[in-house]
Amino acid sequence: MHGPAMSGWLLVALCAAAGSYCLLRLRAGVGDQRGSMGGEALMGFGMAAMAVPAAVLTPPRWIWAAYVVVFAGAALHTLLRAGGTGHRLHHLLGMLAMVYMAGVMALAPAGAHSAHTTGAAGTGSGAPLITGVLLVYYAGYVLWSGARLLPVPATAGHESGGGTAQAGWGERPELALVCRLSMGIAMVAMLLTL
Repeated sequence: MHGPAMSGWLLVALCAAAGSYCLLRLRAGVGDQRGSMGGEALMGFGMAAMAVPAAVLTPPRWIWAAYVVVFAGAALHTLLRAGGTGHRLHHLLGMLAMVYMAGVMALAPAGAHSAHTTGAAGTGSGAPLITGVLLVYYAGYVLWSGARLLPVPATAGHESGGGTAQAGWGERPELALVCRLSMGIAMVAMLLTL
């Protein structure tokens, strides 16, 4: 590895790829699914923008405040349409985590911005309890999502791989899960820097 800047760029690439895939899925989605996919795309691109190494771009403080407004609005939108399903609650928590991280960066001293965006070890500017709770949640989510990707042996009467081989890129449930897993891993990485 070439230091913290390399890990920051890898995080940017991971989040941008996840956001791009979520945009691709928007074409195949219908109704309520489209809102969910749009929220995932917003989070992917927002996380990619937050992860740009500070050596390349140090955003002004107002950018972080704008992130707070954007993700608070997205959280409110998610809350208003949330029917109590686990996936929607996960989206709500993700949007609130983005509000929290952007708020921490908006209130952090000027030197803390570069530590967060380059992946340096904790700046100590976040609330330890909130950061810890979010870390536990996202670490559990990453493990749960990863376990769901493990191959399951085919049972009698069921063909393995039936139906997904013909599906388009936006209609493959395992790719959607990989996208969510990737964003969960990125969220853990970003929370570790607070």
